[in-house]
Amino acid sequence: MACYSESFTVQSDRRPAFDDVTDQAKRALENSKITNGLMAVFSQHTTCAVLIQEQSDDTTYWGTQFILQDMVNGLERLFPTCNHEGQYLHPGPKHIEIAGRERNEEANWSLNTDAHLRSVMLGRSVLVPVNDGKPELGEFGRIYFADFDQVRARKRIVRVCIIS
Repeated sequence: MACYSESFTVQSDRRPAFDDVTDQAKRALENSKITNGLMAVFSQHTTCAVLIQEQSDDTTYWGTQFILQDMVNGLERLFPTCNHEGQYLHPGPKHIEIAGRERNEEANWSLNTDAHLRSVMLGRSVLVPVNDGKPELGEFGRIYFADFDQVRARKRIVRVCIIS
């Protein structure tokens, strides 16, 4: 059994952001020299998700593909964007105090409960079969890294692990 891992970064914004990471995942697959097996693409960030979706050729003025914006609109109905403290139970005063003391976080950085819930709903990884050195994404499938955290822009890490 062979195992190969690689990571790369994406830069988020202060709005739901989607990065098409298909080409980076394919490069990792090529680097692995594994031709048959499974490829996992994973986010270690609890406010982010990894998903497979069709590429939409139309975009909003912000550059978000229509199909991904439709998903954000649906998720907004389930988990409205956190605009003020007390909107959700989390974060509570103990969390705010510990985050400030132990991680030097500003209190408003914890107003991202909606991002945590969206990430859990969609999942933080995808598992893709690999056959003859190619990921089986279907005819239109692309791999997207989604960052739902709207409280601050950050550099994010995407991990790829391929096993045979």
